[in-house]
Amino acid sequence: MAPLSDTAPLRRELAAALPDRPFTVELWDETALPGTRPGPTLRVTSPKALAHVLRAPGQLGIGRAYVSGQLEVDDLDAVLALLRSWQPPPLDRRAQARLALAAARACGLTLPPRPPAAELPPRGRRHSRERDARAVRHHYDVSNEFFALFLDESMTYSCALWSNGATTLEEAQRAKLELVATKLALEPGMRVLDVGCGWGSFAVHAAQEHGAEVLGITLSEPQAAYARRRVCDLGLDDRVEIRVADYRELAEPPFDAAASIGMVEHVGSSRIDVYAEQLARLVRPGGRVLNHGIARLRHGEAEAGPFSERYVFPDAAPLHVSRIMFALERAGLVTEHVEELEGDYAITLEHWARRLDEHREEALRLAGPERLRVWRLYLRAARNGFLSGFTSVYQVRCRRPVG
Repeated sequence: MAPLSDTAPLRRELAAALPDRPFTVELWDETALPGTRPGPTLRVTSPKALAHVLRAPGQLGIGRAYVSGQLEVDDLDAVLALLRSWQPPPLDRRAQARLALAAARACGLTLPPRPPAAELPPRGRRHSRERDARAVRHHYDVSNEFFALFLDESMTYSCALWSNGATTLEEAQRAKLELVATKLALEPGMRVLDVGCGWGSFAVHAAQEHGAEVLGITLSEPQAAYARRRVCDLGLDDRVEIRVADYRELAEPPFDAAASIGMVEHVGSSRIDVYAEQLARLVRPGGRVLNHGIARLRHGEAEAGPFSERYVFPDAAPLHVSRIMFALERAGLVTEHVEELEGDYAITLEHWARRLDEHREEALRLAGPERLRVWRLYLRAARNGFLSGFTSVYQVRCRRPVG
């Protein structure tokens, strides 16, 4: 009788399909396909890893195998560097079929595995208020304590500013917050809206350093609770309000200025015009708007990959900066200044990834093994996007014309 699982055909097909292999593949039966060149090691710990890939070929299946712990890598940074420099040879349909058949044979008799618990499947109308709230909470409600492991002391979760001479993450984030305040020309008594305020870093900075009166909004209740405690501890209750609210539901008198820092990525192409119209409506004539967000650089490619869609930022999509500016201008705002901070974000992500690794045991306790795997990969993959020219980050400052 033939064995239930046989990895020899799989190793033969992999060797034929990938004659140049700058990596080693180790299988659960203690066999291996050595690399033809030095490189990282990919360890397939269970036949279920192959079952994930067969069930959802491509990035999603590989992502599920990795998140579930059935695919391990010895060096995430080396794997991501490999993705930038190495291209697998194209496979014709016959070669693909042989590889799939060998993978199925290696799986043996096994039921299709369930997706990892950390996966958020899409449900409901895309970018409805309910689905947006669910997506945002999936990302941000891991726990405030988890984010504190790798963010700076101000809990600023967006690109820091290193190009002005900062040497620590704390200095770089203070410099970024001050850059936004300077671009908005904040003065004492000004009413400021902070869209997607997170844990309150800009709202606190604008009130404490510039005497502004700030309304910050977020869709995450844990974020809001943290920000409110911080505001209270600093004695800023009379100048800062933190509210759990969707930007689409605000009906406030016009503000003197509005900042949106790291929030536009969640809006999506179908709602970018609604978002821009709301920002324009919420500032007075002569008031300024600053939009800070990640943007795609290449045209003709998908907004986001399936791994990010299910595990990191569900429904988030970095748009082209031209599309963002078009929406802002069509809403009646006038563009005054545009600045790119690509290199700054790559450095920021490097700091975040290192800090998370330094607190790996505590992160495991707080978030569990699946979420920790997601975040270790996400921070590095995001940095890879900036280094490879796939994404950048822009600050766009506009004003609402008078008259």
